[in-house]
Formats: sequence, C-alpha cells, structure tokens
Amino acid sequence: MEEKGFSVRKIVVSGVLAAIAILLGWTRLGFIPVPTLAGNATIMHVPAIIGGVMEGWLVGGIVGTIFGLFSFLQATTPLFKDPLVAVLPRIFIGITTYFTYAGLKKANEYVALVSAAVVGTLTNTVLVLGIAVIRGYIPLAVIPTIIPQAIAEVIIAAIITVAVVAAWKRIETGRGEAKM
Repeated sequence: MEEKGFSVRKIVVSGVLAAIAILLGWTRLGFIPVPTLAGNATIMHVPAIIGGVMEGWLVGGIVGTIFGLFSFLQATTPLFKDPLVAVLPRIFIGITTYFTYAGLKKANEYVALVSAAVVGTLTNTVLVLGIAVIRGYIPLAVIPTIIPQAIAEVIIAAIITVAVVAAWKRIETGRGEAKM
C-alpha cells in the first residue's frame, strides 16, 4: 500500500498538482468546449486523480480540497458559492481514485489507471450534482442533459491520467519504458 506519514515528496507533489489545478482554472485551460448544454467539460479534477494514484489518498484529498477551495473562491453562481457543493465533493476525488487504483493495480496497471480516472471523474460529477439537487440549486430533471458532458470528462480524464502517470513512472525508473 502507501507509506506512512507525509513525506517531503508528498508535500511537493501536493503543491505542484494543486498549482496545476489552480492554473487550469485561472487561465480557463481547464475548460474544454464540448457541444453540450453546459458548453464545457472540465479537467480541473485530473490533478486530484493523479495525486491519488501517484502519492495516495491523502495527497489526492489535499489536491481535491485545493481544487474545491479555488472553485468556491472563484464562484460566480450561487451553486458554487456554497462550500457543500464547491468544496466537499472535490475532497473525495483523490480518495476514491486511490482506493480504486490500489485495488486494481496488481491485476493490470492500465485497467487500474483508467478505472481510477473514471471513478475520480464520476465522484466529482455525481457528488457535485447530487448535492446541488439536494440543496435545491438544480432540478433532478436536468441530470440527463449532463450525461454527454460527463462521458466527455471521463474519456478526457482517462487519457490524461494514463499518459501522465505512464510518463511519470518512466522518469522515475530512468528508462525509456514505464514500469507498469
């Protein structure tokens, strides 16, 4: 499983991935135009997924929390001005990602990475929308219209996660091929 404690490496990785999430939001690079009612798919949750996969549930949770805080602080709509919608769900992205990856990586590394990206993305989508419905910000009837966007986000997150983690593992092993 993962090492105990919070090492310097985990602190640095948390900071770097949190900075990437903030950069994606601040510059709007984290929003990819898609032909859905929402108009954009987000990749701002991907650093939390990568943090969970590479450094464990604590790093994933920290990066997700920072993503949520950024979302809350930059909110322009009542939906995301509510910390229960903007912050709480994002804490769980890296946590669910870690446990999915840890449970599957011995069977097949690539399946584990794709599954972790899917679970992390759906954690974000389902919890944000679920809490938004419970808190009365959006009606339940709007949920089916979000499905195409959710599918786009899952696919994009899976591609980025596999590419980044495979490259990261290649660098760590110091060889031209990933240790996967």
